[in-house]
Amino acid sequence: MKNIFFLFLVCLICSCTFTPSETSKTIQVAPTNKPSVAISKTFTRTSTPTIKPTSTSTNSTTATNTFTPTITKTITFTFTPTFNFPVVSVNTQAHCRYGPSSSYLHAADLYPGDTGTVRSRYVNSQWLYVKFDKLNYWCWVSPSVIDIIGDINTVIFIEPDLQSIGSNMYGSPQNVQAFRNGDEVIISWDQMAMTDDDDRGYFIEGWRCQNGAYFWWTISFPNQYTTSYTVVDEEGCNGPSFASIYTVEKHGYSPPTVIPWP
Repeated sequence: MKNIFFLFLVCLICSCTFTPSETSKTIQVAPTNKPSVAISKTFTRTSTPTIKPTSTSTNSTTATNTFTPTITKTITFTFTPTFNFPVVSVNTQAHCRYGPSSSYLHAADLYPGDTGTVRSRYVNSQWLYVKFDKLNYWCWVSPSVIDIIGDINTVIFIEPDLQSIGSNMYGSPQNVQAFRNGDEVIISWDQMAMTDDDDRGYFIEGWRCQNGAYFWWTISFPNQYTTSYTVVDEEGCNGPSFASIYTVEKHGYSPPTVIPWP
């Protein structure tokens, strides 16, 4: 029974197989005339930029190191000996003054043991110009009141400058006159009115003739009320004598008035 069914199935399959007839057409697809497009990417650089310098720097100078010899200075030391001023020590109470005699204004009090150095001297007297350690200025002192260590001949001579001492508010002496009586010369002047506190009188310095030689001389007067003075001035010198007079107050000296020597 199974065999009969199997054969029946085979016959059914065979009868269903497609057999083309003579009228069937074969459709062929004719090739089209459109060319196929093949895209090929080719990158072509159309321009190549060339970087050219706009300017060319040329160093026309070539630096050359030139070695200059260095001159070394040789320092020569010249040793100058240090000057040693003569040293003084006060041996008795005394005065230091603004000029080289006891007629000049008082400058400072000196006491035993005060020390200083001699800076100058005066050609017409033995007084010395000393810088005392306790003072901030110089003044004149007699050699009789000091002990000296050193050679005073090594210091120079100077002239006292009375106008540098201070200021005098009263002015120079007025109406100064002089007349001779033999070997004497009488000098006179008008009184200069000063306060008692300022009053230091007058001061005369000059040259007179004695024993055929000139002598330097000074004199001071304690107050304004002395207005005349007599001095001995002999004959026998090569030229006339002369002198000047000053008004003196505690602050200093006036400009001098020349005495008209007879």
